[in-house]
Amino acid sequence: MAKHQFGLVGKNISYSFSKGYFGEKFEKLNLEDYSYDNLDFQNIEDFPEFIKQNPTISGLNVTIPYKEAIIPFLDKLSKRAIEIGAVNTIKITKSGKLKGFNTDYIGFQKSIEPLLNENHKKALILGTGGASKAVAYAMKQLEIPYLFVTRNDIGDAIGYNQINEKTFEEFQIIINCTPVGTFPNTNSCPEIPYEYFTTNHLAFDLIYNPAETLFLKKAKEQGAIVKNGLEMLTLQAEKSWDIWGF
Repeated sequence: MAKHQFGLVGKNISYSFSKGYFGEKFEKLNLEDYSYDNLDFQNIEDFPEFIKQNPTISGLNVTIPYKEAIIPFLDKLSKRAIEIGAVNTIKITKSGKLKGFNTDYIGFQKSIEPLLNENHKKALILGTGGASKAVAYAMKQLEIPYLFVTRNDIGDAIGYNQINEKTFEEFQIIINCTPVGTFPNTNSCPEIPYEYFTTNHLAFDLIYNPAETLFLKKAKEQGAIVKNGLEMLTLQAEKSWDIWGF
């Protein structure tokens, strides 16, 4: 067993990008006593016991569906993680405490910023989970107003059935923060009226597998600028690497 264990906390994550990405970094740097594994939890309540049983854990990433649910099991949160309300990176401090950070917002902001132009005034954020909270935080940093879209009836959001041509005229940035369309369910996409996308729109999908989701394909067919989540994922991973102290 490696002296320094890292890993990704999630559910049904065999498809994960992170294991290959960090494993390759350890290999290139000849860090033989370091490992990175997928840590698949069917129930996040098992997390504290896992930490007790694995004292060589040095750092973790967190993915769907636990970016919010893991917070009660952490000892500290960074200021931004508190503001966002979601965690995707955990550092084990020298005193053995678990501190949560959010690097998703950095990855997203740096990834979308070069694509923005004067047409892109307001954003629709599809989904209300941990990833969407980081996206909303980045929108605030960019001073772009946004609105959540959800299947559930919550305060500051609209339902998918409320989206129409007028909505697309008002919101020129459409961001998919849901897992709908992720491999292997590549024939799925969020239920929005794609015919209202135009060349003035920007469609961003946090999904990276497949590289072109049905959401992006349909938006591109209408002339929209499109981008997937691979660069965002790489940027947030690099920030995790820095937080862990490499």
